[in-house]
Amino acid sequence: MSKKVKIMSIFGTRPEATKMAPVINAIKKYDDLEQVVCVTAQHRQMLDQVLEIFDLHPDHDLDIMTSRQTLTDITVKALTGLESVIKEEKPDLVLVHGDTSTTFAGALAAFYNETKLGHVEAGLRTYDKFQPFPEEMNRVLTGHLTDIHFSPTKLAKEHLLKENISGENIFITGNTAVDCLATTIEDNFVFDLPELNQIDYKNKRVITMTAHRRENIGKPLENICNAVLKIVNDFEDVEVVYAVHYNPAVRETAFGILGNYERIHLIDPLDIKNMHNLMNLSYLVLTDSGGLQEEVPSMGKPVLVLRNVTERPEGLEAGTLRLAGTEEEKIYEETAQLLTNKEIYNKMVASKNPFGDGHAAERIVAAIRYYFGLTDQRPEDYF
Repeated sequence: MSKKVKIMSIFGTRPEATKMAPVINAIKKYDDLEQVVCVTAQHRQMLDQVLEIFDLHPDHDLDIMTSRQTLTDITVKALTGLESVIKEEKPDLVLVHGDTSTTFAGALAAFYNETKLGHVEAGLRTYDKFQPFPEEMNRVLTGHLTDIHFSPTKLAKEHLLKENISGENIFITGNTAVDCLATTIEDNFVFDLPELNQIDYKNKRVITMTAHRRENIGKPLENICNAVLKIVNDFEDVEVVYAVHYNPAVRETAFGILGNYERIHLIDPLDIKNMHNLMNLSYLVLTDSGGLQEEVPSMGKPVLVLRNVTERPEGLEAGTLRLAGTEEEKIYEETAQLLTNKEIYNKMVASKNPFGDGHAAERIVAAIRYYFGLTDQRPEDYF
């Protein structure tokens, strides 16, 4: 193929941008690839943090975010805007990541324009369409519009094969979330937020926490917060740093239950560099985030997942993750066990991260070049 292969990378949220940044940088290394970056800015402020850190400069910015936007708002505006950009740019391949509304809208826009689609982080499944919501169905629907699947693990590939997707165009790459850690974690890191620099990470056991998923808003989030409050009251050497999502429904519950406690720090969401370094200094992590389940094990920290199911069961099998659920007593028991049982804690710390080795982006770009005939060598799968 004499002409360059034109790749359009589409994303709209902070997690997507974080995981696509290594791929975008890897594409830049090849003269036979041309790159266009388009963001929907489904999450404006949090997306901009990542764009700045990784020095990403989108060619197209749809800037769709509005206050109290609904899933329909996001999907309709993203689909309309992305269709226009695809018609203008005429890429050979559209790349989307993961499971957001931007991901599904990008996949649908590529399909409507009969453009090849690549799906980074393909094949994750819970087989419960409402957990996580709407991410599970975004992934499934995107998967069936995709031409090249970049699965992070062998299990993710097996899910796709069960759905009658051809194995010829499924590549096991590892997860690009792990790639990012090499550029974000630093020795003697100084946080942008002075409050975090004043915590005694050596003598206190710091728990970093995120909880904001739609299915956890309401009673589940109240249970989570009450369990955390009980932990802090029962363990005097524990400090909790909760990066509270900007969603008003999340903030109302978090500040209502956990506000005004000396050893509980309720802070705004951190940029990825500050967040990675905070987790790296922590004793353990409580989260309902998908991305953190992949990243934190590479830091050697246990992860308690604040969900009833996870689309990343490889972490459960490897021992890097444990499901803590959303019931107050269960969350308390799981957390207290890691604070009191050193053997169980050390076993989780020593477990190998099953989600990647830091070279996922290289494999993804190698697979794209193979698919388009720019190389005869199919990249080896990650195991």
